[in-house]
Amino acid sequence: MFQDRPPQIYRALPSPGTRRNVWAALMPRRRRALARLGVPLTAACIDLAVIVGTTLLLEYVYAYATEAGVPASSQLRAWRLAGLLALVVLSVNVLRGSYTIETLLDRRPHLQRTASLWLAAWGAVLVVSFVTKTTTDFSRAVAAGTVLLGLPALMAGRALTVWLVRRLARPGSHSVARVHLVGYEEDVARFYAGNRADALGLRVIGTSYLRRPDADLAARQAQMDEDLELAVSVVRFLRPDDVFILVPWSEPGEVERCIDAFLRVPAALHLRPGTVLDRFPDMQVARVGRLSGINIGRRPLNLAEVALKRAFDLAVSLIALALLAPLLAAVAVLIKLDSPGPVLFRQKRYGFNQQPFWVFKFRSMRAEADAPFRQATRNDARVTRVGAFLRRSNLDELPQLLNVVKGEMSLVGPRPHALAHDRSFERRIALYARRHNVRPGITGWAQVNGLRGETLTDADMEARVAHDLHYIDNWSLWFDLQIILRTVVSRQAYDNAF
Repeated sequence: MFQDRPPQIYRALPSPGTRRNVWAALMPRRRRALARLGVPLTAACIDLAVIVGTTLLLEYVYAYATEAGVPASSQLRAWRLAGLLALVVLSVNVLRGSYTIETLLDRRPHLQRTASLWLAAWGAVLVVSFVTKTTTDFSRAVAAGTVLLGLPALMAGRALTVWLVRRLARPGSHSVARVHLVGYEEDVARFYAGNRADALGLRVIGTSYLRRPDADLAARQAQMDEDLELAVSVVRFLRPDDVFILVPWSEPGEVERCIDAFLRVPAALHLRPGTVLDRFPDMQVARVGRLSGINIGRRPLNLAEVALKRAFDLAVSLIALALLAPLLAAVAVLIKLDSPGPVLFRQKRYGFNQQPFWVFKFRSMRAEADAPFRQATRNDARVTRVGAFLRRSNLDELPQLLNVVKGEMSLVGPRPHALAHDRSFERRIALYARRHNVRPGITGWAQVNGLRGETLTDADMEARVAHDLHYIDNWSLWFDLQIILRTVVSRQAYDNAF
């Protein structure tokens, strides 16, 4: 039942029998408690040092440049600004658990979250300053410099923290969780085959193997009780932080017996229903009314995020239409002079929740009445001279700003495809339809990574869908700003444009 597997884990385990060996078995837990306390404190101190250091440095530089010295009022002003920024950043990070080892080991983009929090902290500073009528107390030059330089400094500090934690969080480290596994031999073997301890950020210190239950009910219960009694004894001696039950959920009786047995030991207890939930790293137990369930996916955007994204889309698209009106008029004239036909091309596409809408584009091909839809290819004879330039420069997409104003599209999101493509790929590519869980965009994460143009194989579309789903799962306003900037300046955004 308790076997030395894998061998390298048990070499360091003490053999029972002496006080010294028992004390040695308990020591890693004490060291780990100190390490797990030290990592969040270190991460918070790095953020604090970066914020205070950047603000004071800029205040001192500005004071020396304008006043040939650093008066006490400047020092007080700098400390007040740094303190307020640090209070917001550190408080939010503590509340959302950003300094825990598990969060720092997470593969999700730390820099995006840091940037969003920094902008929110400055919003809080402006609100507090307005309410207290102290906006004139702060130097505009120092404030602007802190916004611009503080963000990259804070990002560099977070990147350093993540790098250090990932370097230190090895299976032999005292800072990682000490885990004991319980399950049938084939389930434990499957766990070891599909997981590496260093990648998971934990240390497996023990494994208890359960025998497959006998067909006879009485014998099965006696056998399970014997196995669990031994497993509990081992867990009590090793004192792990967490116990993972690997018994599959298809055997509810055995799972219940395991739960009853290990609830008696001072360790966190976890159920592993199999590999299916590994697809959902953010799953959690949630309650809707009085009904509990495992939440494996939230709505793509909550109500606040929908309102924020819509306000951003509406403001930017209206400003863009006003500023680009002369360019739009000039393009319309060139299209009319180049070839007969309408200026705008309309085509029905699926939008949010697969609701059809008419998408607008500048016409870039010769008008062909009743011609069946056919995707544009390289050196397509249907593309006009002006149309070729519009497609290469992405200017043919500008009329979709009207779709954004109408609420049918967003500035950033998965690109809408022709209905024929949607129906075809939805049957062949898993989760393709999930692209319609948000509004389609004029540009998107796939496009700025060069995934656009003709889709010759399913693999082409699968790569595009993977990028679209990454955008949906990791949306932030900062992410939208990055994509918009890359749409304009990145060379990849213009790849495969023909």
